[in-house]
Amino acid sequence: MSILTAKAWSPYAAGVVIGLLQVPAFILIDTALGTSSAYVTVSGALGQSFLPSLAENDYIAKHVAYTAKNMWQLALVIGIALGAFLSVRLAGTGRKAISPIWEKALGTSSPAARFALAFAGGFIMLLGARLADGCTSGHGLSGVAQLAVSSTIAVAAMFGGGILTANLFLRRI
Repeated sequence: MSILTAKAWSPYAAGVVIGLLQVPAFILIDTALGTSSAYVTVSGALGQSFLPSLAENDYIAKHVAYTAKNMWQLALVIGIALGAFLSVRLAGTGRKAISPIWEKALGTSSPAARFALAFAGGFIMLLGARLADGCTSGHGLSGVAQLAVSSTIAVAAMFGGGILTANLFLRRI
């Protein structure tokens, strides 16, 4: 069996590879792993095409600038999406239906409902990542690796929030 068609990869090996990916990021472009800024880059560029005055906003201008950091994070997000898509296709592990919990809550198992929930959840997560000044990968991988206290607190809050949410959905609380 090829690693590309395996149903699951070793989390230890994947963790080591992701950790080692930080080395060239720091050496070559002096930045850490992170993805949430890439969404600001894309949405800022799209927004400027409809509303050119957005270029005057310092936050957007910083993220839309053609810099190695911005392009690196954009390439990382695209690579993650393509890698996930290829992994599901090659391993044949795609899900065909919505989670039974959501099916019961929504009263439907339609793919449209599943995609709408995924989009809404992703949007909420992205909003939280920008408010926290970094995403789970940025804080969890890079920030903790740099021994940043704020990242350690953020990761503890992320895990706590995830555990609480999972227990609420499973009605354990």
